Amino acid sequence: MPIVFVIALLSAGLWLTLGHGAVFALTVFVSILTIACPCAIGLATPTAIMVGTGKGAEHGVLIKSGAAFERAHKIDTIVFDKTGTITKGRPEVTDVWPANGVAASDLLALAAAAERGSKHPLGESIVRAEEERGAPRLEAEDFAAVPGHGIVAAVSGRKVLLGNAKHLAAGSIEVDAAAADALAGQGKTPMFVAVDGRYAGIIAVADVVKDSSARAIAALHSMGIEVAMITGDSKRTAQAIAAQVGIDRVLAEVLPQDKAEEVKKLQTGGKKVAMVGDGINDAPALAQADVGIAIGSGTDVAMESADIVLMRSDLMDVPTAIKLSKQVIRNIKENLFWAFGYNVLGIPVAAGVLYAFGGPLLNPIIAAAAMSMSSVSVLTNALRLKRFKPFASAA
Repeated sequence: MPIVFVIALLSAGLWLTLGHGAVFALTVFVSILTIACPCAIGLATPTAIMVGTGKGAEHGVLIKSGAAFERAHKIDTIVFDKTGTITKGRPEVTDVWPANGVAASDLLALAAAAERGSKHPLGESIVRAEEERGAPRLEAEDFAAVPGHGIVAAVSGRKVLLGNAKHLAAGSIEVDAAAADALAGQGKTPMFVAVDGRYAGIIAVADVVKDSSARAIAALHSMGIEVAMITGDSKRTAQAIAAQVGIDRVLAEVLPQDKAEEVKKLQTGGKKVAMVGDGINDAPALAQADVGIAIGSGTDVAMESADIVLMRSDLMDVPTAIKLSKQVIRNIKENLFWAFGYNVLGIPVAAGVLYAFGGPLLNPIIAAAAMSMSSVSVLTNALRLKRFKPFASAA
C-alpha cells in the first residue's frame, strides 16, 4: 500500500506539473487509491479456505487450519498405520498350533488369561476366542507388558510369555520359525507362547482389511502419491497385507516409540509425508509428519495430534482430503492472480494513461465500483469450490 500511495502522489504531481489543475490532480490521486484498495487481495486466501473447510466438513473431513491445506497439497508420500487403519482393528484367532506336549485348549486358556490385562487388539481377540469356548476361566496373578514385544504373566503358578519371536528370544527360548513364516505368508500374525521357559506353540491372529483400503490406495496412486505401511508385525505378515491393498513400501517390526523416527527418516530423504493413524502410539508420528491424519474412530490423543480428522473413518476420505487441498490452493492462486492482475491494469488507467492518449479520465466513482467488482469476482471464484466432488465412498 505505501508503494501505491507513492504512485498516487507522483501521478498527481506529474499532472500538476503538466499544467492541469488541482481538481484534476486530486481526481487522479483519489482514483488510484480507490482502485488499488487491497480488498480483493485480502479476501483471496481466507474465502477459499473458509469454503474449502466447510466443504470438507460436509463430507466428514475436518481440516483444522489453513496451514494444513498448504502442507497437504504438497504431500508425495502417505504412511498408513496397519492395525485399525488399513485393517478393521478387530482381529480374530485363526489357528492354534500347540507344541511340546501342550494341548491346544490349554495353550489358548493360558494365553487368554495372560492377555486379559492387555488392551492390545491382538490380545483381545485371544480373550474373545477363549470366551467363545465357554471353558473355565483362568486368572493371571501378575501381568507386565513389554512394549513392541509382548507380555509376561503368571497364570495358575505358571510363567507365561506371549508375543513376537524377539520377546521369546530375550528369554533364550527357540521358536518354530518355519511355522511362523507359513502363517505370516497368509497375512496372519503369529503370536508365540512359552510356558515356564519352554516353547508351547503359536496362536495365529488375522486382522481383516477394510473394504475401502485398496480403493483408497489406488486413488492415491492415481494422484502420484507413494503409499507406505508401518506396523510392528513381522515382515512376512506386513508384506502379505501390503500385497492385498497395493502398498508400495512396508515398514515392519517397528516399535511404537519408533514410528515418529521412521516418519522423520522419510522427511530427511526429501519426502513430504502424511501419516494416517488411530491409536495413542500413533500420536508422535502424527505430530512429526508434515500432515497428521487421524481416523475418527480412534483415540482422542490421535485426533488432538492430527491436522485432519476423518470423521467417517473411511479411508476413501484420505484421497478426498488431498484432492480438496489441491483444489483450495489452486483456487487461492487464481484469486491472487486476478487480484494482482486487476491492480496492475487498473492503476495505470487511474493514473491517466488513457487520458494521455486521448481517452477518458477514470472517475473515482467508477474506480470504487471496479474495486468492488474485483472483490466480488474473488468471492465468486472461491464459491466455485462448493462444486467439489469427493472420491466415491466404499460404503
